[in-house]
Amino acid sequence: MPVPLTVDLNCDMGESFGAWNMGHDEAILPFVTSANIACGFHAGDPAVMKRTVRAALRHGVAIGAHPGLPDLVGFGRRNMDISAEEAFAMTVYQLGALAAVAKAEGSQLHHLKPHGALYNMAATNAALAEAIAEAVYRVQPELTLYGLAGSALTKAGEKLGLKTAHEVFADRTYQANGTLTPRRQPDALIADAEVAIAQVLRMVQAGQVRAQQGHDVAIRADTVCIHGDGAHALEFAQRLNAALRDASVTLQAGQAAPAA
Repeated sequence: MPVPLTVDLNCDMGESFGAWNMGHDEAILPFVTSANIACGFHAGDPAVMKRTVRAALRHGVAIGAHPGLPDLVGFGRRNMDISAEEAFAMTVYQLGALAAVAKAEGSQLHHLKPHGALYNMAATNAALAEAIAEAVYRVQPELTLYGLAGSALTKAGEKLGLKTAHEVFADRTYQANGTLTPRRQPDALIADAEVAIAQVLRMVQAGQVRAQQGHDVAIRADTVCIHGDGAHALEFAQRLNAALRDASVTLQAGQAAPAA
């Protein structure tokens, strides 16, 4: 008898800032199980953080810190030459900020997932990965560390004894070494929803993804990331949620504490 499959469906959220609006957070929340909430460096601000935490809790969605590089203009997607010490400090600062917002709302964090360039740098740079994992371990060791499947970041978390979630991406293409195709390349994103859904189902059910080089790569899919800022983001979230359920995949993250 096949083993029942369970996967978390996560989405980056809270990425509005001041008068600038980003994404479809409130509409997408019913179709995901965890939310990665920006902490003010690459996007977000205190009011947006509070609003997003409240919305996620209303929908019973697990909340996590989504720390990024201090680069509002570049949306945290441009590499910066930072040291491991700086990565540690940035992570502690942003994790602490969102943890305080969650506590003020009568809840607590479930996970931490780095954003953008910080995420991709930590996927291959062991020193940065260890610094981020150490920050989580020192501040809230009960959190789950989300990282690119099979990356330096998940290895660093596992080495410290943290709970880790190996993450895969619905709308991104992969390289032969298991890393994501850089966004600057024209084939980095998957625009066809059917192709993206098929890729997710194969990663979840078979543990494989087809690399851009034409061969299959083994991959572990504990959590699947969708992006909430595209023109068809809501429709895609609905379709992917339905496709996974139709395939008898249970959608579930760790239990989010209810608001007081």
